[in-house]
This record gives sequence, structure tokens and C-alpha cells, in this order.
Amino acid sequence: MKTLLLLRHAKSSWGDATLPDHDRPLNPRGQRDVPRMGQWMREQGLCPSLIASSTAVRAQATAQGVAEACGYRHELVSVPQLYLGCPSDYVNYLRTVGEQYPSVLVVGHNPGLEQLLELLTGVCQRFPTAALAQIMWDDLRWVDLTALPTGQLVLLQRPKMLVA
Repeated sequence: MKTLLLLRHAKSSWGDATLPDHDRPLNPRGQRDVPRMGQWMREQGLCPSLIASSTAVRAQATAQGVAEACGYRHELVSVPQLYLGCPSDYVNYLRTVGEQYPSVLVVGHNPGLEQLLELLTGVCQRFPTAALAQIMWDDLRWVDLTALPTGQLVLLQRPKMLVA
């Protein structure tokens, strides 16, 4: 059984117009949502065996905060191709993941994550900031992952759904 968790980075700040897109930090709402989502993941038993993130500052901050809150105790993996990546970038990365990781969390961006969710599950869903999708396969090796709707969408949790 394999589990893929897709997490869109939390809400970012547009306060400094001089910052390149890659370098934008989280805004106060994003900083609030990250630990809430991580805590919820811990409560649901969704702490992954591997966390991989886009190199963007907002994605790295989201990955780090969620990792701390959910109890993840391993190194975070930075994956440059996930920064504004298209679905094939995510699939190509996931195909390199070792079989010792039954559950993988990738932290990335839209529209790539929304498109990836639809590609892997056949389900089209809006994917707001800090939202988490859980996709599962009964019998899959990461190296065999294809861009086909073979995964089962188990949940799509949005931060607004959590009790404050």
C-alpha cells in the first residue's frame, strides 16, 4: 500500500513587491494554518515517511512547519523541479522515491497540484492554500507510478474545515 499526500504551500505574502516569486514568505494566515494542518495530520496518523518540497521559501516554510507539528523526524528533501512544476515533474520525482517510503508528502504549488490530483485520481477539486489531499494505491511501486487515474482520493482537507 502506498500513500501520497499532496500539500499546497500555505498562504504567502505579497507585501514586498521587490521579492522574486520564489522568495516570498508565508503571511500571518499561512503561518497560522501550517501548524494546524500538521497537528491535524498527527491526529489522523498521517505523518509521512518522507517529505519532499519545492525549493520556494513559502513551500519550504510550509514543509518545515508541518513536519514539526506532525512529528516527522527525518530530513526534508528539497526538489527544485517541484517549484511551479507541472504534473509530469511531480510524477517523475515520485518515480525516483525508494520503496522504503510507503507514504510520501510533497509540498508544492498550483496549478500543478490540482492537475496532478485530477491526473492520478480522475477527481477534479479546487486545491486552496494549505489544503492536503491523500491518495492511496493498494499495489504500487513508486517507480511504476504513471500519470493515469489509478489512485483513490481518500480525503481533501482544507484549513478552513479545521476548528480554530
